[in-house]
Amino acid sequence: MKPSLLIVDDERELRSLLCDDLGRRGWLVAEAAGGREALDHLGDHDADVVLTDMNMPGMGGLELCRQIAQKRPDIPTIVLTAFGSLETAVGAIRAGAFDFVTKPVDTDLLVISLERALKFRRLQDQIRVLQSGEGQEDEGLLIGSSPVMQELRHQIKRIAATDASVMIHGESGTGKELVARSLHQLSDRKDRPFVAVNCAALPENLLESELFGHRKGAFTGAQNDRRGLLLEASGGTLLLDEIGEMPLALQPKLLRALEERRVRPVGGTSELPFDVRIISATHKDLESETEEGRFREDLFYRLNVIQLAVPPLRSRGTDVLVLAEHFLQKFAGATAKKVVGLAQPTAERLLNYNWPGNVRELRNAMERGVALTRFNHLGTDDLPPRIREHKATRLVVEGEDPRELVPLEEIERRYILHVLKASDNNRTTASRILGLDRKTLYRKLQKYGEEGD
Repeated sequence: MKPSLLIVDDERELRSLLCDDLGRRGWLVAEAAGGREALDHLGDHDADVVLTDMNMPGMGGLELCRQIAQKRPDIPTIVLTAFGSLETAVGAIRAGAFDFVTKPVDTDLLVISLERALKFRRLQDQIRVLQSGEGQEDEGLLIGSSPVMQELRHQIKRIAATDASVMIHGESGTGKELVARSLHQLSDRKDRPFVAVNCAALPENLLESELFGHRKGAFTGAQNDRRGLLLEASGGTLLLDEIGEMPLALQPKLLRALEERRVRPVGGTSELPFDVRIISATHKDLESETEEGRFREDLFYRLNVIQLAVPPLRSRGTDVLVLAEHFLQKFAGATAKKVVGLAQPTAERLLNYNWPGNVRELRNAMERGVALTRFNHLGTDDLPPRIREHKATRLVVEGEDPRELVPLEEIERRYILHVLKASDNNRTTASRILGLDRKTLYRKLQKYGEEGD
């Protein structure tokens, strides 16, 4: 399908020349003699790109850019100007233009600009399709339509109605608590409390008191009785975040409470019943932790009845752009800034970056960008330097000299160790990325002499 272009210029000869030339290059071209006529055309017809002259009688090119940015922000506008100054360029961009081209027109350069604008338009269209995708708002919390997110939402819906314990596994910043909240909201417990505790944030004695409660005088500073979170969440859901950080000495008491569904407060003499659904979350490889004695095996199996894996942002494709637009609109609304979207080079940077901090890092980048930007589209200069300057990596064979080439087995070894390092030595994550089962990965690591890492 041919891309469509609206050319706006009061000079009939230039319009005709551009129409003929760009028509031969595969564009479906429409014409307008001024800004008002262009807006009337866009009211009845669509256009992938608008190309407009700067100086025209009546509504000029800058005002037309402002109107299009206000009424049709999805359509990129390119401005033609005989004044190739920095002030003219800044004025056009501030008015909402995607790019500007100076006269006399170099058609080859113009086509490059048009193709970039078209690519931007296609990205914007894709974002809208993904944002309106079926099922995205069912949970109200999980955004994105990549296959891995569709599968995650499907799993959440299947298990939400049960009371089975769920362990959520994923890298830091992927949104494990959001998954837990989605499970709660879709369950029969949704009208009861959702309580979360970070097991890594409290020392052992305070975590014990937080979970089980305590009686007055049980320890120094215990001036009153306190109900623990197992009782506070009764009827609802308790999220044990970063469960892999729970001290070993506390794990048997938690296991006993979960098995008997009764809790004894610290310093208490009687047990109290509770009814909660337990969801745990971790970024650690708890199977390896149990094998190495750093986590109780019996507690692991008690918590890991159902396991959900939250995918890292780098494996979610164009969900990155959907999430970026979501955060952009959120922060723009909070600051009353008129930021309407991402510039095309910005979108490309976001897609090429590997997001070690996952959704949390993207959120912070968008908050920073909205705070810094001076335009209505977020530019690459508004991104943090690590994202702006990131170069996409690719797997290459070292050297073309046959003497420097290595066997396929050596390439496999290097890549497996690279993935393991990038996964912070989390073998469950590495095996999932590599498409290997854990036992196969272990055998390969033993062969490489890396089994102890």
